Amino acid sequence: MESVKTDTKSVALKEPLCHTICWVCFKPYNDPRILPCLHSFCLQCLDHAIQKCGSQQLFQCPTCERNVAITVGGASTLPQNLHLRFEVEVAGCVSKLISNSEVSCDHCIDGRNGPAVVFCCTCRQFLCKHCEDHHRSGRQLSKHDIIELDQEGAKHLQAIMKPREHYCTQPNHEENNLNFYCETCQCLIHMCGDCMPVAHNGHSITITELSTIAKNHRSAIEEVLANARETVARVTGAIDVNNKGREHVMLSKMKAHEAIDQAFEALQQALELRKTTLLSELESISLSKTTALTLQKEMFEKVIEEIGYYTEVASHILQTHTDHEIAGLRGLIPTELSSVLRKVEPIHPVPNTHDDISAIVQTDGLIRELSKFGSIFDLSAPSPSLSTWTSTSEAKVKCGFHVKVQSKTSKGTVYPHGGLQMKAEMRSNTGAVVHGEVEDHGDGTYTTTLIPLTTGPHQLLITLDGQHVLNSPHDINVLHKYDHSTLVNVQQVIKCSSAPYCVAIRDNGDLYVGAYDDCIYLFDATGHLKKTIGCHGNNDDQFDYPFDMVVKENVLHVADKSNNCIKRLTLEGTFINKYSTNGAAGVLVDEHYRIYVSDCSGNKINVLDRNGDNILTIYGCVTGDHRFRSPYGLAFDPLGNIHVAASDSNAIKVFTREGVYVRKYGDLKGPRGIVIDSDGYSFVSEYEGNCISIFDPQGSKIHTMLGDLNKPFGLALDSRTNSLYVANYDEHSVLKYSV
Repeated sequence: MESVKTDTKSVALKEPLCHTICWVCFKPYNDPRILPCLHSFCLQCLDHAIQKCGSQQLFQCPTCERNVAITVGGASTLPQNLHLRFEVEVAGCVSKLISNSEVSCDHCIDGRNGPAVVFCCTCRQFLCKHCEDHHRSGRQLSKHDIIELDQEGAKHLQAIMKPREHYCTQPNHEENNLNFYCETCQCLIHMCGDCMPVAHNGHSITITELSTIAKNHRSAIEEVLANARETVARVTGAIDVNNKGREHVMLSKMKAHEAIDQAFEALQQALELRKTTLLSELESISLSKTTALTLQKEMFEKVIEEIGYYTEVASHILQTHTDHEIAGLRGLIPTELSSVLRKVEPIHPVPNTHDDISAIVQTDGLIRELSKFGSIFDLSAPSPSLSTWTSTSEAKVKCGFHVKVQSKTSKGTVYPHGGLQMKAEMRSNTGAVVHGEVEDHGDGTYTTTLIPLTTGPHQLLITLDGQHVLNSPHDINVLHKYDHSTLVNVQQVIKCSSAPYCVAIRDNGDLYVGAYDDCIYLFDATGHLKKTIGCHGNNDDQFDYPFDMVVKENVLHVADKSNNCIKRLTLEGTFINKYSTNGAAGVLVDEHYRIYVSDCSGNKINVLDRNGDNILTIYGCVTGDHRFRSPYGLAFDPLGNIHVAASDSNAIKVFTREGVYVRKYGDLKGPRGIVIDSDGYSFVSEYEGNCISIFDPQGSKIHTMLGDLNKPFGLALDSRTNSLYVANYDEHSVLKYSV
């Protein structure tokens, strides 16, 4: 099939479906078949197009280029366009009726009786005079519609000629009428009942009146036409809305353009006014300086004139006067000339650079600001500057600060889609920056969590697609981790039979208390006494001033001060072994099982290995900040440094584990116990001050706990329940606080 070079796609869509010329061969349709796109072509043209596709399963409609599936049987399986075939037949007959050429008789053999003179619309035959007479004399044939071969006949033909009954298309069966419909193929069967079992074997065949089939199809066509009309009306309405939208966009564009013009006209006027002001100031300063310089010049010229006069007189006197005459002038000439010369002593031989006039017009900053001047908003798009944020908690150091952002449009309505690039960060006044990982929920909301590392003033910056949201940057004061108001509330009071020195916690919540009567009391988590361990004495299972305790690797380590040792007990209190060390007032065990012991009488810290051998000594009897006296409680901070509660030094001294001095902090009154939480906050008991002082990781005091404290001694921190235990010495009790 030859390809059609002309652009028939747009044309053919507008042509009536009954047009009688095939767009492929440009001849009257021969057995026209209709495609799903409703374009019709000759069966032979379609077969040719399908053959050119080879093994492909699709071919394109020659008119609209829509893909059509190739089924078994090719183009012959496509529905016949019966109406178009009828139109082709009518067009062929009309062309003969109005033709000036002779038309052969369709009934005579070899036209022996002359040319046709009439046309039988019923038989579809052109008849000569002889055949016409015979036609009119027959009983049945006389009822046929016969017309003349002229223009009038052509007009009558289109009104009289009706589509013929459809008969079988198979050879020798042309007289068999069609009244079959194949439900499997969904089409009329163009063959009689004799041929049907061959071509439609196994199909569901229904013998139905064509009017019934046509009625059903008409109903389906009318239904889809109604839907089409409704769709057209709806789309037409949408087009109207679209046109109004376009008009609105153009109107809003004009208004925005006018606003921009007005803004920049005002800006230009302001710049021109500023330019005029600067030039006026320049002119005023220049006039002032030139006036002063003119007066100065006149004064200089007058001085030169006076000097000239006096020098001329003086020269004349020197040349003409005698000594007596010169002496008689009494020094008048030098006096007057010197007076004139003094007038010009301030004069410098070079121009005065202070009389320069400078114009400082700093345009860089203005140009940068102008690059940000004004904004164009799509009112249906997200507007970061109107988007809002909320936080779910107050900001505390090393605690999660949760932020939720709701994106909004320039109209202030919620923008219900995700996909924007959100960034969030906190900046401290020292320059430290923390970022939060953002989660896009896809509905216009975004969440993130930031963890500030320091206290004090911070700026919270939140941006969407590089633009700050509403109220960003925002000033935030990051508080300390602990709510100081809750630290005055005692959660539990555990009464002791003797004044307690120290406390220690095991994993299950059991509490060990070392007391003045040299016993160790074991309480359960509810505060009920479970057992008493040891008594006063110097035997292995006895104690003399048990000043400190710590649980490590399921072993209770007791600093037995007056017995000068560290005793190791099972968690039930059974003696394991002991390590000798003088004045043991505090004990601490690290992850490598090095044991740090404070010697309060020797003013030093002894470090023992797992076997109890002394491997390092940190001396406090030195000068400077390094010096400490009467060390008691010990604690590790998150960096691994050792904090020493130096009682007589009234401070906390900090060393590395190798004994290198780091710093000191606190102005305390007899510090005894110290514990440090995982974030580096220190809790220190002040024995003489009757309080607990709390310090941040930098060593600044943030709170002082007072209340029921009376000679507080040892401390223990339960990280599982965030509870602080205090050995309240003079009250013979242990106090439990929630931190």
